[in-house]
Amino acid sequence: MGTDPKQTREQHRAERPLGDLGFTRTPSEEDPRRDPKLLQAIAKIAPGTELRQAVDDVIRSHEGALIVVGDPNELSFLYSGGIHIDAPFRPQLLYELAKMDGAIIVDSAIKRLAWANVQLMPDPTIPSNETGTRHRTAERVAKQTGALVVSVSQQRETVTLFVGPARYQLDPVADVLAKTNQALGTLETYKQRLEQVLTRLTALEFQNAVVLDDVLVVLQRAEMTSRMAERITRDCVELGSEGRLIRLQLEELVGEVPIERDAIVRDYHAAGPGAEATRALERLRALSYQDLLEFGRLAELLGYDRNLNPLDHSVSPRGYRVLSHIPRLPDGVIRRVVDTLGTLDSVVRASQRELEAVDGVGAVRAREIREGLRRLQEHNLVDRYLQL
Repeated sequence: MGTDPKQTREQHRAERPLGDLGFTRTPSEEDPRRDPKLLQAIAKIAPGTELRQAVDDVIRSHEGALIVVGDPNELSFLYSGGIHIDAPFRPQLLYELAKMDGAIIVDSAIKRLAWANVQLMPDPTIPSNETGTRHRTAERVAKQTGALVVSVSQQRETVTLFVGPARYQLDPVADVLAKTNQALGTLETYKQRLEQVLTRLTALEFQNAVVLDDVLVVLQRAEMTSRMAERITRDCVELGSEGRLIRLQLEELVGEVPIERDAIVRDYHAAGPGAEATRALERLRALSYQDLLEFGRLAELLGYDRNLNPLDHSVSPRGYRVLSHIPRLPDGVIRRVVDTLGTLDSVVRASQRELEAVDGVGAVRAREIREGLRRLQEHNLVDRYLQL
């Protein structure tokens, strides 16, 4: 029992909202935590760490603190005065040392407390937008040395991290949890919509009835889903031990989405699945939100003229994505099958003997490929009717 591709496509378009196709703008692109160094720094002070325990104690006691995490010897040129501690790191000890006015120096591994009550003397010509003395010193030290500097405000009871030129203020855990759970609900919606268009794309692929518009819709939704998942992953880093349950939910939701996205590019890139497809994936991940909404820009990424009408341009999948769904079929074998037969349609139509002739396939694997494709077609048919 078949489905008319034209009717299916028109129904899909009728359900697809104009503008951003049902996706809402997320702040992920403006998220400073996309900086790997900043994210590593956040992980060092996330809930569940000893440093966070010490900082929380400082806040509860209505004290302030300036903590520098780095190599004590490399930072020594900044010191003026201070007490050489050289003791194992303990949250209680850091809390007691914070009662003194000066900065506290902790080694990079946060294993030892090196110095306390240090007056830091960073280069005063380094520009700073901070108003408070503690935050201004923290910013200049971070910019001058690249070390992680934690500034705890006594009056506002806030924690601000400085790493190189980056600045990030930690939100209360309850606020981060609330935002992350909201993002998780959005991700679930994204994933549902992605599964719908993936199921439809698979049906069209088996019917050899795909147009470029079908591919662009899936690629766009897969990238949006991946970006939302990356944002939640950064939230989980900031949540530390408080984000364990969310991590499990995220793994369950995201699954193979990045793999599916990458396979779609290898399947449909005009120049083939090689270096050009790899560069296209890099450019896709670097696209701004606005560019991601433009089908012309996505078509250009896949090697097509951005001015062509994607509704009228037929394309054929090479078969990487569909073949990757066959259990126990290695990537190397998939590549050789696609290289030999060229398209998914050719693979589907191939005889047992033609599949056996592919290097590394053989009789047993040829039967597995044919049986796997048959099961995928049946499964796809069931999925489409369940979505109706």
